[in-house]
Amino acid sequence: MVSTKMSIAQQLYQLQQVDLELEASEQALRQITSQLGESEAVVSVRNKLASERKHLEELGRQQRSIEWEIDDITNKLDTAEKELYSGRIRNPKELSNLQQETNLLKARRKQLEDETLAIMDQAELTTRNVAAIDTELKAKESVWQSQQKQLSAELEQVKKIVSTLKQQRQLLASEIDPQAVEVYQELKKQKGTAVAKVEQGICRGCRISLPIAELQLARSGNLVRCGSCGRILFLT
Repeated sequence: MVSTKMSIAQQLYQLQQVDLELEASEQALRQITSQLGESEAVVSVRNKLASERKHLEELGRQQRSIEWEIDDITNKLDTAEKELYSGRIRNPKELSNLQQETNLLKARRKQLEDETLAIMDQAELTTRNVAAIDTELKAKESVWQSQQKQLSAELEQVKKIVSTLKQQRQLLASEIDPQAVEVYQELKKQKGTAVAKVEQGICRGCRISLPIAELQLARSGNLVRCGSCGRILFLT
């Protein structure tokens, strides 16, 4: 509680100190709040992992599709070769056509087998990528969760500080002349700092030496404003 013996200038200076601390705490509150929630780094790695897993699934589908086609060609090839070597076909043209079909089927199967090997190589590489990214994601999530826990604790602490400072400010302001508070508020809005300390005859708001008359008035503790910058003068 502010003493009734305290001068108006001293009361306003004390109010200003609380306001400065309150502003700093509210800024810290905003900063902490902005850091809570999803991490861009975690989201980026998570998206990267999802993309690699999707690619791996697509490679699996491609491999299965090609393997089915290979099985189909193998069955056709078996049938064609049996027919070719069965001795039932004696027409040279039919035999030539069947031999050509067999060669085409073999060439197509070889092409598909090469494609399968290439896909398997890609799948192996992608599998390693998925494992590496998954490890990276778990590490980043662990750090992020730890930071979030710490930030949440800090948030609650700063909230309590802000609440206490607001109560303190309300009490201080209620014990100061309302007109003086109004002047203080207006100056605070205009200049940021409403009350300036006077040290060695110099206004610390504008760093200009004060006339003797102003110094004498300021010593009274009443609401006296600097003739240069207009701030309320407070002699310690």
